[in-house]
Amino acid sequence: MRRRNRWVRSLFWGAVLGVLALLLVVFSGVAVGAFEQRTLPPPPQPVPFNHAFHAGGLGISCRYCHAAAEHAPYAGLPPTETCMSCHAFIRPDSPNLAPVRESWETGEPLRWNRVINLPDFVYFHHGAHVAKGVGCAECHGRVDQMSITFQPQAFTMKFCLDCHRNPEPYLRPREQVFNMAYVPDPELGQRLVEAYQVRAPEALIGCNTCHR
Repeated sequence: MRRRNRWVRSLFWGAVLGVLALLLVVFSGVAVGAFEQRTLPPPPQPVPFNHAFHAGGLGISCRYCHAAAEHAPYAGLPPTETCMSCHAFIRPDSPNLAPVRESWETGEPLRWNRVINLPDFVYFHHGAHVAKGVGCAECHGRVDQMSITFQPQAFTMKFCLDCHRNPEPYLRPREQVFNMAYVPDPELGQRLVEAYQVRAPEALIGCNTCHR
């Protein structure tokens, strides 16, 4: 009888642990799925800005609209003045540009919706990455081919650590950072690590590098 009771208890706790393990797997999948869904669909914008046309077709540099990217933590969004520097003369009566004209006349800034979502409690500095030769396309994808801008991947810890553990394949000369079509030179990475004084992977993967 005592042996049977031990067997019953073992079966019971085994079943409980099995259910808990199953719930953990299910909720982990839901959490990951929820994060992945944060990247899609692209949010609506006040103006249908086409990066493929402006950056790809016309060759306008990222820096013209995102002027802070080289030095500041955030790339920044263009003020209405930047839009009107062209569109005061080019297609000034376009219906698509009505929100831009209204913003220009009223002084009320356009309310752009965030496309790129970082995980909570993550610190990212655009200027630091540009200074080390990390191209825009490494994180943002080929924006010059996007008619509607979207986040090309979820910025998981693995995504960032893949580069921080082995930065050489992801680096390019600084003058090529904003070149979306740049093709990496496999023999150049180590020289750029030294030239740009990129820290050792042991330092780059420290928790406080990204979590502050």
